[in-house]
Amino acid sequence: MRRRTFLAALPAAAFAGQALAQSRPGNPNLNRPDVHGGDRVDGATYASRSAAWGAHGAAATAHPLASLAAIDILRKGGSAIDAAIAANACLGFLEPIACGIGGDCFVMLWDPKTKKVVGLNGSGRSPKGLSLETVRSRAKNGAIPSFGAISVSVPGAVQAWWDLHQKFGKLPWKALFDPAIAYAEEGAPVSQNVAFYLAASVRRFTGPNAGIEEVENFRKVWMPGGRTPREGEMFRNPGLAETYRKIAAGGRDAFYNGEIAQGIETYFKRIGGWMTRADLNAHRSEWTTPLVSGYRGVDVYGLAPNSQGLSTLQLLNILETFDVKAMGFQSAASIHHAVEAKRLAYEDRARYFADPDFGKIPLEWLNSKAYAAERAKLIRPDRILNPIYPGQAPSKGDTTYFTTADADGMMVSIIQSNYRGMGSGLSPDGMGFMFQDRGELFSLTDGHPNLYAPGKRPFQTIIPGFAVKDGQPWLSFGVMGGDMQPQGQAQIISNMVDFGLDLQAAGDSPRWHHEGGSEPTGIPYGQPGELHLESGVPAATQAALQAIGWKLGPNPGGFGGYQAIERWPGRYAAATEMRKDGVALAW
Repeated sequence: MRRRTFLAALPAAAFAGQALAQSRPGNPNLNRPDVHGGDRVDGATYASRSAAWGAHGAAATAHPLASLAAIDILRKGGSAIDAAIAANACLGFLEPIACGIGGDCFVMLWDPKTKKVVGLNGSGRSPKGLSLETVRSRAKNGAIPSFGAISVSVPGAVQAWWDLHQKFGKLPWKALFDPAIAYAEEGAPVSQNVAFYLAASVRRFTGPNAGIEEVENFRKVWMPGGRTPREGEMFRNPGLAETYRKIAAGGRDAFYNGEIAQGIETYFKRIGGWMTRADLNAHRSEWTTPLVSGYRGVDVYGLAPNSQGLSTLQLLNILETFDVKAMGFQSAASIHHAVEAKRLAYEDRARYFADPDFGKIPLEWLNSKAYAAERAKLIRPDRILNPIYPGQAPSKGDTTYFTTADADGMMVSIIQSNYRGMGSGLSPDGMGFMFQDRGELFSLTDGHPNLYAPGKRPFQTIIPGFAVKDGQPWLSFGVMGGDMQPQGQAQIISNMVDFGLDLQAAGDSPRWHHEGGSEPTGIPYGQPGELHLESGVPAATQAALQAIGWKLGPNPGGFGGYQAIERWPGRYAAATEMRKDGVALAW
């Protein structure tokens, strides 16, 4: 935190059109004394560390043991997909406050054989036996509750792992679960971030207004001895270890049509829920061609709806119409224009994003440069747009992120989540994992494309990131955290492309997070909302933003979690998030 405090104290002139420091190979600013300060002898003064470099492979995850497991898999000859699956299984135990096999999974990867970016949508559907009428009868204040059985949709993670391994795996499926099984069976010390959010989950799930049908399984698994484990204390989850053994032995069928599936159905019948074995067995992932848009010579990719990946592209398309570099790094002008671009993009997100199987989405129009130029004309440098509306289409019309790369050139960008923290609060008997609450993101507004329906995929916040430069894979990255994800992804791309920051500094750079305005679950209403700024944003910048009219909210710590791998000729650089517990490794 000391380096970020130093950054905040710098005069505004220090940010006039020049990145503070860039430690990129061959960078002419390397070792310039006038761009250094604080404790670091090289690189950006606010950077928490340098990137990890290696020639054979890399992994960046939100937990050191998961990163280590991924590297071990790579060293044994596994592919980047093998490493990603092993890491994700570990994270399901080590980081249950963000992910697990009760949640969904989205992936983008560079396939070195076809030399293309490939996408996988691993999101599940609502139960077939849960009607709109029933959902509306359980609504609170016109919205689907955040927790409980009404919010649960089919988990897609295990099917996504299976499909990825069938196509790109090298090691045996069973071997990928060995590290996670060992950790869950023997136990591991709890990291700081996980301990904090486990304690928060107790308040969320057991509070007087939680309304969850069953919390005893949560208590049994994550509250041994009557409380959640504290930082550094050992934690075990033998139930999850046994669930992993069954998946390792039986593949996707063990989860979706075997003993686990039957146990899930029995559990929901017991508590009055709707998920069935038939719902689980009907689930399939979807291979997709990602959307793409150029940003100053870099091709940025995003997954199409029901994901919000298009929002990143729309935000960057609008931002590209302005000379952001000339505005200055961490300047009020650069942040103001980026936040207004975000608001415009999110109005479209709220209006149009939904399961494409249930309605046509004008993707080409929303992702076009012409539409972005039209929207950009609405932005004023000296005031806030109020109100703001979605565009009118032509008539024709919270989470863990991690990334791996291997010696063959495959780079995997993967994000997996239970949605709101640990998810729904519901854990099936004896299995050691939590179900997601993605169903909360459905709309209950008649005529809205994201209106709840049985067998429908809800709007999804989780998005992996990927970028290609000169036809070659360049950046596999992500910024986890609900609606922060497109905002964070755009900031990473701008930091590297506009201001020349290196991989680690791009993530450590102080961030902004805008909240309010439109929501994917209802009709957008376009108000300015609140702008949250990390403490490292210069005081002069904060004052200038307030003068424009921005209401600066408190710093709530919701600025996302970043991991990334950058491809260089014959080598990789890997970076991780100073705001979380992660580690980046390369070899």
